[in-house]
Amino acid sequence: MALTDTEIRRSRQAEKAYKQSDSGGLHLLVTPAGGKLWRWKYRFRGAEKLMSLGRYPEISVADARERRDAARKQLAHGVDPMAERMAKKAAAIAATEHSFEKIGELWLEHWRGNKSARHATTTQNRLKGNVYPVLGNRPISQIEHMELVALAKGIEARGASDMAKRILQIVGMIFRYGVAHGYSKRNPAAEIKPSDILQPTRKTTMARIDAKELPALLRAIEVYEGRQLTRLAMKLMALTFVITSELIGARWEEFNVEGRRWSIPASRMKMQAPHIVPLSSQAVEVLELLQTLSGDEALVFPGEQSPKKSMSNMTILKALERMGYKGRMTGHGFRGLASTILHEQGYNHEHIELQLAHAPRNEVSAAYNHALYLEPRTRMMQNWADFLDKVKRGGKALAFGGTA
Repeated sequence: MALTDTEIRRSRQAEKAYKQSDSGGLHLLVTPAGGKLWRWKYRFRGAEKLMSLGRYPEISVADARERRDAARKQLAHGVDPMAERMAKKAAAIAATEHSFEKIGELWLEHWRGNKSARHATTTQNRLKGNVYPVLGNRPISQIEHMELVALAKGIEARGASDMAKRILQIVGMIFRYGVAHGYSKRNPAAEIKPSDILQPTRKTTMARIDAKELPALLRAIEVYEGRQLTRLAMKLMALTFVITSELIGARWEEFNVEGRRWSIPASRMKMQAPHIVPLSSQAVEVLELLQTLSGDEALVFPGEQSPKKSMSNMTILKALERMGYKGRMTGHGFRGLASTILHEQGYNHEHIELQLAHAPRNEVSAAYNHALYLEPRTRMMQNWADFLDKVKRGGKALAFGGTA
């Protein structure tokens, strides 16, 4: 006889658990603690099984019968309903554990092994800022290529086309990692190319003044009225023409002032290889002034807010803007000027490229090239510093040359 709500409500707990039968193998188990649990007994391939269908009154009599009937239909099609439910539960857990964000973080930990801390942090921040808010909670195995298209186009719509391309590259690496480790069966990023969905962008070069304007710029730096540390940073950049991030992240431990060498470790270099910058006497003089400003700090260019953090990478650009060079000169522009003038004055192309850290960087050459041609590069860097002094004082720009 089928159970009714009235009968169930009247049932009371007993010293031992007991059953109240409904129909079709469905019954209610009343526990000694007073709990009322729906159970369904069935047989699958000769074995008797007991399936839980929920707790009364959260699951009413009608609900319990509906769940029983749905399970019976599965059974009629040769499917074990309890095993099927367990499989779905496991899949749901796997979907959570194998979300794009979790696999992305596993990939990041694997990939960052030989990358600089700065590069790894930048990549992680790009994922957190652009990808995880959109795809982070999605199971990696269920993401389709059109979701990646929408992601990239959304970033492009913000005016960040280059970022959209980088994001597609990073996402593709995460999917390849997922496929390799069994988290996904395919890489949807491989099915599209950035050029198929993103508008082409015009390549631009970093703004820089003409060589004939260099004397005026050098004199403007000398009388710069802003922070002394910023003025000296611009002077050292002009003398060494390193990348802005390499300059502002400089640590005193990297310098051998007596030996006139600045050894930048691979972890701080864009090309992931160590780099030696020969120091001219003028560069050494700037460093000696800097030591009086940064004191006992580990960083050569500590920030204004915290001496434990380096100067902002926008500091030099903003200083140039205040000096009247907005849109005409950047920190990177010193590199372009040095390259152009040194080439025009007949210096060896390979020596210039090595000093710019543009040399090929495979594993063998990376370990060798950073110390290659140090003698001619040292002469070249001293000649370059002497040239800057001469043009700053009003000397002719062409009174400088060599084939070092």
